[in-house]
Amino acid sequence: MAKEYDVVIIGAGPAGLSAGLYAARARRSTIIFEKNVTGGQIALTADIENYPGIDSINGFDLGQAMQQQAEKHGAEMAYAAVTSIEPKDGLQIVHTDDGDYIAKAVIVTAGADYNKLGVPGEERLTGYGVSYCGTCDAAFFKDQVVAVVGGGDAAMDEGLFVSRYASKVHVIHRRDELRASAVLKERAFANEKMEFIWDTVVESIDGQDGVTSLHLRNLKTGEEQDFPVTGVFVFIGQTPNSNFLQGLVEMDRGGHVIVNEWMESNVPGIFAAGDIRNNSARQVVASAGDGATAAIRADHYISNLQVPEAVKAD
Repeated sequence: MAKEYDVVIIGAGPAGLSAGLYAARARRSTIIFEKNVTGGQIALTADIENYPGIDSINGFDLGQAMQQQAEKHGAEMAYAAVTSIEPKDGLQIVHTDDGDYIAKAVIVTAGADYNKLGVPGEERLTGYGVSYCGTCDAAFFKDQVVAVVGGGDAAMDEGLFVSRYASKVHVIHRRDELRASAVLKERAFANEKMEFIWDTVVESIDGQDGVTSLHLRNLKTGEEQDFPVTGVFVFIGQTPNSNFLQGLVEMDRGGHVIVNEWMESNVPGIFAAGDIRNNSARQVVASAGDGATAAIRADHYISNLQVPEAVKAD
């Protein structure tokens, strides 16, 4: 028999844990599903220095603290994968690989995965010189030589931000021209700290306790070289974890759920917050705010569900 909850939250990153805290404190029965590790992307971050009120904290530790706080107020955790959501009779049936759950409201905070290079050293050195967020980590590379991999808007935008701190930013792109918008290209080319390495791919990221160099290969000449840097920022796209929502809610072309300012999707009772939504800031504090907003709106939504139809008509 399916278990019933007021709020089902899908994903235990900052958005999901914040939503869990707010929903539980509103005295809503709440369960948070996570298929991997608590904290989401921040669990892979060695140091977080831009969360208000906290000078510096390990990402995994912050995720654990958020979980404990949500659980303290009554949220439950479940480690299972959600396979689909089925709206039925004003409720949401959440199908998981551990059975079905019935919810009055669902908050989707499944996040997004950064596209990886898939080269040796990348996973091992993530958080130790390999980064997927310039806004998060640029300050750690003050007066250092770093690389940015990618040629789109995100690569140029984040690369320009990184250049505020680094002494030199080498942009490595597999093509001979950028895909970024004209204005970002102009700014990047005009930035004296940014230099471009064309027609080149990263074959490996090298170093023991931190990044020391990249092994590069030119796609046209086949020439290979070891290129010394102390950090590498990878911006080759992001894939939202939204496959289980296909055909259910409205999404943009990239697979991000389209929501309004209250984190409401086009399907009543289904909310989305954090990196899985469109136009996310992709920051811990922003995701936490999204989760709080979604939970507050979900609470209002549930309250309206509980009002008798005769009263609503009045």
